[in-house]
Amino acid sequence: MGAGAPRGAGGQDGADRGAGGFGGLRASLSGLTTRGRSFLAAGVAAALCAYVLGQGELLRVGLLLAVLPLICVYALHRTRHRVTGSRRLTPGRVGAGAEARVHLRMDNVSRMPTGLLMLQDRVPYVLGPRPRFVLDRVEPGGRREVSYRVRSDLRGRYPLGPLQLRLTDPFGLVELTRSFSTYDTLTVVPRTEALAPVRLAGESSGYGDGSRRSLALAGDDDVIPRGYRRGDDLRRVHWRSTARYGELMVRREEQPQRSRATVLLDTRRLAYEGAGPDSAFEWAVSGAASTLLHLLEQGFSVRLLTDTGDCVPGEGGGFTSGGQESAEAAGLLMDTLAVIGHSDGAGLSRAYDAVRGGGPGGGFGAGGGDGLLVAFLGDLDDAQTELVARMRRRSGGAVAFVLDSAAWSGRTAPGPARPAGAAGAEPVGRLRDAGWTALAAPPGVAFGELWRQAGNAPLGAAAAGGRG
Repeated sequence: MGAGAPRGAGGQDGADRGAGGFGGLRASLSGLTTRGRSFLAAGVAAALCAYVLGQGELLRVGLLLAVLPLICVYALHRTRHRVTGSRRLTPGRVGAGAEARVHLRMDNVSRMPTGLLMLQDRVPYVLGPRPRFVLDRVEPGGRREVSYRVRSDLRGRYPLGPLQLRLTDPFGLVELTRSFSTYDTLTVVPRTEALAPVRLAGESSGYGDGSRRSLALAGDDDVIPRGYRRGDDLRRVHWRSTARYGELMVRREEQPQRSRATVLLDTRRLAYEGAGPDSAFEWAVSGAASTLLHLLEQGFSVRLLTDTGDCVPGEGGGFTSGGQESAEAAGLLMDTLAVIGHSDGAGLSRAYDAVRGGGPGGGFGAGGGDGLLVAFLGDLDDAQTELVARMRRRSGGAVAFVLDSAAWSGRTAPGPARPAGAAGAEPVGRLRDAGWTALAAPPGVAFGELWRQAGNAPLGAAAAGGRG
């Protein structure tokens, strides 16, 4: 078995092919097991004692013990195997806490059978114990398939491999290990919840009735025609364009424009305390993932924005739902959230510039940062609270979920209920005064329940006053 071939397309099916023995003779000698070294040492010692004592019977026993490991080494060294290995993940992207199955396949493509093989795959400790399998003798052209499961409560990207193959002799005196060269990657995305289709304050529907439409017809000379499709109204046929293009053309009188939504995720390190799957930051990441998937299903064009001003998908981009495009959008967003970590920033000024249209993430369609804005925020001081309050635009809804990291880390206990007027001094109350639909996220709360509360929450003071 020698060098490996490149892995399969997409990283879901890796394959290695090798030819020849398991290294040189010196490498084969280094493969002696503890039993093999013991046999060799005992044989040498017996031969020396037989020479000193003049015992011919003992000399023959010593030679047998010493030569047997060497014969096994030579036999494995001369053994020529051609084997291929492949790995397949199902699925290649799983949610935190869910299981994925890894399928391994070994093919003997040589003209001679193999001996007893031990197959071992290298996996990170967080995914579980290292899987090991013992394969019986594989006949020429034969195949062996095994599988194992992996699971992680922590999101991230984890390498699987390379695959290791061990060949032993029948006596267990020599063990040679060789590794394939390819590996695959398992992506563990944040946990998500199915959200109820609620109507948020200031939100327009994602696609269809209630969403804005851009007229594509200013006059008979400015018409933008398109090819006739089965089911089109014949009264919309544009005969002048039909004569010009030589095929039936119809008027494209108006184009529906999808509503836009921005999901802001606060990743500042100083805004969160604690770590692990039950920390406040992981709750915020999971909530952002659930919101993005829900909005894509509702027909929104969405983007993910962080406090650093970074935007996914790129500067000024957005995804539209529908068919394969929606699946690709969800995959890219989940892959981004799978590896997102804390930032070293101290404020939300870059996110403010992006939402208001002046930063690198601005320009999310016409109007910059208008549309629905959903924010997941950590600890906020007075300056950052004021900055977030000014992010909201009059033309769209704004929903904020504010986390108190001290409460999540268990350092503070919930105090007595405050008077109604005292809430204005807190970040949640100040955001509500600015027109946000703001809710506090206490430790252990299910995001789906907060989402329903956001749909039933009254408008903030500024939003209610603007509508009046």
